[in-house]
Amino acid sequence: MKITDAGIHPYPAGDSTVARMALEAAGLGFDSAVAIGDAVCRSSGVEVLRGAVIGAASVKEVLKRVRDPAVRRADVVYVDAGEIAFNRAVVSIKEVNVVRSIHATRRNAFDHVAARTAAEQGVAVDISMAPIVHLRGTKRQRALQRYADVLSLQRRYGFPLTISSDARSILGQRSVREIRGLCSLFGMTGAEVTEALSSVGRIIEPHRPVRVVE
Repeated sequence: MKITDAGIHPYPAGDSTVARMALEAAGLGFDSAVAIGDAVCRSSGVEVLRGAVIGAASVKEVLKRVRDPAVRRADVVYVDAGEIAFNRAVVSIKEVNVVRSIHATRRNAFDHVAARTAAEQGVAVDISMAPIVHLRGTKRQRALQRYADVLSLQRRYGFPLTISSDARSILGQRSVREIRGLCSLFGMTGAEVTEALSSVGRIIEPHRPVRVVE
């Protein structure tokens, strides 16, 4: 069972190199991390997977983007969540692994229909720590409520969850212990956090072997 930070953003998207962020992840208790973009790390001592994020306004655009060579090279393919009809459709696209940015959607944008399909297709919903850490007041409470809603659906339908720091520098990365505390704010148990942190390996297992970085 590998404990994975399901989303870091190394340079040039962020301030820290992928090697430095991978090393930091190891020190924080992770076995692997998904680096968003084409950054490659060969000497970190931990496993680094490549992630690709699709931000699209329509399902048609998502279907087009999943055929892009840069996306096809990725180990984990993410799609930014949108309106309810969009979310219901993208979880049925076989190339999509994870729906992210659920905290930024309207309430009920990810509903029982999307949840059931996600469970059937093995598509995960990502829980980003960044909104909990960086937002304040009403915006933070709204993000926590979105996560609580997703957790309630996950407990009922059984689709996977992933957890990402969404860090853009080593200062934004969080330890496994800190993540447990942050996730408890919306009712997630320690066992559920462990399950979510180890889900990336199970998500990509049917599609391709995991690359080990030496």
